[in-house]
Amino acid sequence: MTYGYHLTPRSSNAKTGKIPVSTSSRETCPDACPFKKNGCYADNYHLSMHWDKVTRGERGGSLEVLCAAIAALPDNQLWRHDQAGDLPGKGNALDRGALRQLVAANRGKRGYTYTHKPLRSKRDRDAIARANRDGLTINLSGNTLEHADELAALGIAPVTVVLPSDAPKRTRTPHGNDVVTCPATYLDEMTCEKCGACAVASRRSIIGFPAHGSGARHADLIARG
Repeated sequence: MTYGYHLTPRSSNAKTGKIPVSTSSRETCPDACPFKKNGCYADNYHLSMHWDKVTRGERGGSLEVLCAAIAALPDNQLWRHDQAGDLPGKGNALDRGALRQLVAANRGKRGYTYTHKPLRSKRDRDAIARANRDGLTINLSGNTLEHADELAALGIAPVTVVLPSDAPKRTRTPHGNDVVTCPATYLDEMTCEKCGACAVASRRSIIGFPAHGSGARHADLIARG
């Protein structure tokens, strides 16, 4: 099945900074994600409209078109894959072949992204580990601190987690993993472009994102377990 993809050369999101960001059609989002149609930040008004147009094929193009655009980015360019959407593959499934295409296109660049795909097979987990080794940083997205511990224990990728809206700037998971709140969420001048921590595959600390956006109330409830 063909999915829609779009690359915005310069993000207009003040917190992201002026880096390239991609969008993948809604079909890529896994049912395993508890935020799907239930507090997802990407369902905020303007981004949601753009996401719908990519999903309907009114903007963007094929994976091959996206990969060509990524390959053409300057060397060492920081860029974010999936400001909305998830890794290639319908729903919970991971399209490992398409992921390899993204990794190849990213060679020499500093791409990073996040995934809620459940990665139930060893082949899927190996594909994520290989992508991180080969330069495309894929953060495993935790729903709670307990879930973040489970993901960290896999040892295949860095981890992020959704935090309650009133979480402290530093905390620890039940298993003692260090959690650092994303500085762009509380420092006015900080952006993803300036920080870049989510693009560091070797990072040991878990980065936390307090529930935010129009669905913050639902996200906050999920983060609290």
